[in-house]
Amino acid sequence: MAQASREGPGPAHQRLSDRLRLLVLDGRLSLGAALPSERDLAAALGTSRTTVGAAYRTLVEHGYLATRARARATVRLPRDTQLEPSVNRDSVTIDLSFAAPPAPVEILHAAFAAALEQLPRHFERHGYDRYGTAELREAVAAWYERRGLPTAPDHIMITNGAQHALGLLARTLLAPRDKVLIDHPTYPHAIRTFTDARARLLPVAVGASGWDTAQLQAAGRDARLAYLIPDFHNPTGMCMSASVRRRLRLACPTIIDEILTDLALDGAKPEPLAAHLPIAVSVGSVSKSVWGGLRIGWIRAVPSLLERLAQARPATDLGTPVVEQLATAVLLNERQTERPDTLRRLRSQRDALRRILAERLPDVHAPQPAGGVTLWAAFREPISSRLAAIAPDHGVTIAAGTTVRDRRGLRTSHPAAVHAPFGSARRGGPQARTGAAGAQPGRHRDARSRARRVSVDNVMTRGTRRRGG
Repeated sequence: MAQASREGPGPAHQRLSDRLRLLVLDGRLSLGAALPSERDLAAALGTSRTTVGAAYRTLVEHGYLATRARARATVRLPRDTQLEPSVNRDSVTIDLSFAAPPAPVEILHAAFAAALEQLPRHFERHGYDRYGTAELREAVAAWYERRGLPTAPDHIMITNGAQHALGLLARTLLAPRDKVLIDHPTYPHAIRTFTDARARLLPVAVGASGWDTAQLQAAGRDARLAYLIPDFHNPTGMCMSASVRRRLRLACPTIIDEILTDLALDGAKPEPLAAHLPIAVSVGSVSKSVWGGLRIGWIRAVPSLLERLAQARPATDLGTPVVEQLATAVLLNERQTERPDTLRRLRSQRDALRRILAERLPDVHAPQPAGGVTLWAAFREPISSRLAAIAPDHGVTIAAGTTVRDRRGLRTSHPAAVHAPFGSARRGGPQARTGAAGAQPGRHRDARSRARRVSVDNVMTRGTRRRGG
């Protein structure tokens, strides 16, 4: 997107600063990210250092960059900038930037009630357990056993969500300048985790036909670590085929992200990739299959690695809350992460979203994912940042295509794509919250539905115009 600063009206430095500001506001330039030097960015864009320097100074004056002597400028937000887009809080807000399911209230209530009954047996212990409670480690091991992957409880560590697990693994396994093989595109917060560990990224494209075994294996020979999402890939929704799983052999340790595994919408759940990669480390959680507010995740690995992780863990936390662990054990044992009614609802919402896209925006390519909670919608032109910029004006928030950062700076990937969840909880103003709590009169609900359709349609249609945004 920054390359677009060479075109359009106005001074070149102003166009460049405007583009960089949009990248900050839609999250594609993450907070704290170090921008390339003036010389490097000027060379990459084919412009002068004077233009880049003036653009950087504009961003500093408006609070979007922080500078220090003999250090690269880093991304920040102005003190008066809200972290979430400002929209009319009296109207319904459609948040398409999060793929977060609504809470299954009755199921969660029952699980926590059971957990509270079990809690007294833990009172004689100190409550700090770096590995997790025996109840949950056994439940997670049984979850793998049901999928055909023999697993003992001592191969499981419980974490505060999958993101915490990924960060713990990165800090333990990586040294500065180590290379990490990743899918391209991939989960944006994973990119941030690895770059925070000062690792270098080796992106391998997930194409229209899926994963390229030869490219993955070639990149794996140069990598210290690999991170793959084979099950209903985030953000494309693709599922790695059984033949690729059987053929794939990576020379480096591989982290397998399995948080979407239970959300198979067309057919059975895929076989675990770890069954074919003995040195694989699996990461899972209940954030998508149950609720994002239940911050419970896990790591499946050999005990020797878990011991290293346990030694490193006190630098960030001393364990995972016991009550939440006991409740999650109940959910896993009762197979509440794979509820048929939830899968039917997600399947219906996926099909409805694809049908509406085909009717309203026939030029948008949105393949049908076999599972998960999102569509990967690709436009003919690189407009995802423009869409993200104008969407809040219409009561919608959108996540644009992902970004990969390398030694030369920031390289935008998939600027023509947006991440469109079909299985998210509604977020927004009072009406949205009231609607989530109880049924509304039919005519008001229908009116809000029409308003939501108009808002999304306005954003998409405006963004696809050449002069839009």
